[in-house]
Amino acid sequence: ITMNPGYAGRSELPDNLKALFRPCAMMVPDYAMISEICLYSYGFTDARDLARKLVKSLQISSEQLSSQVHYDFGMRAIKSVLVMAGTGKRANPDLPENIVMIRAMCDSNIPKFLKEDVILFNAIVNDLFPGVDIPKQDTGALLVMIKQCLENAGLQETEEYLLKAIQLYEVLGIRFGVMQVGPTGGGKTTIALCLAEAMTKLREEGSDDIEHQKVHTYCFNPKSISMGELYGNYNLMTNEWTDGLGSTIIRNANSDQTDDKKFVVFDGPIDAIWIENMNTVLDD
Repeated sequence: ITMNPGYAGRSELPDNLKALFRPCAMMVPDYAMISEICLYSYGFTDARDLARKLVKSLQISSEQLSSQVHYDFGMRAIKSVLVMAGTGKRANPDLPENIVMIRAMCDSNIPKFLKEDVILFNAIVNDLFPGVDIPKQDTGALLVMIKQCLENAGLQETEEYLLKAIQLYEVLGIRFGVMQVGPTGGGKTTIALCLAEAMTKLREEGSDDIEHQKVHTYCFNPKSISMGELYGNYNLMTNEWTDGLGSTIIRNANSDQTDDKKFVVFDGPIDAIWIENMNTVLDD
């Protein structure tokens, strides 16, 4: 039992129950060694150097970048970079390994950084990998289709908007749970719906990319309904379980055996009370 009951949704363990468990000390894991083993398993030959540079870059980032609540430079961040590097290695086995690693570091970290921090992070990467020129990934067809979807919806296409749409697409390639952070009216929901529409149209036009699949979107506000209506509840009078809206949608999406993608959008303010129950669903 890991105990950190300091915020909403968590409760303190009573002393009589605590006495039944034996406390044990934990040590900080050796991130560099874990990364090295993972990279070797993905087929990297220069794993030791790359693992040390990866850990160093995230360590420097945690010290130099601004302090934001959604920044995370721990084991989870390293794991997502390693997964992305492994995918990149399999997709482009002939590409130099340092380029694969830089691309993974940038693609999994830059989407969550503020504009000012992106400049600092790029400088850190350039210091660790001096003189390496990174070829841009080709997202031409998707970008064109996103522009077309925006035009059809009567919306402006700005550089920042298109960049965030492409970043969302890339992050969804490595994570199945993504949080969009920004002010009200900033275009968060529109980006997700527009990306879904663009991917669906590319599939209908017969795109060669297997990532471009038909997308089904389920969008609702979790704060507009009670916890029981969201996740389901048990009726003590009748001893019956009633499924909630969120759990029904996720179960139906999960039971579909086709290649179609599903976007379940919990479109509302994040609150520890309802997001806490998503921990087991979203955890690696």
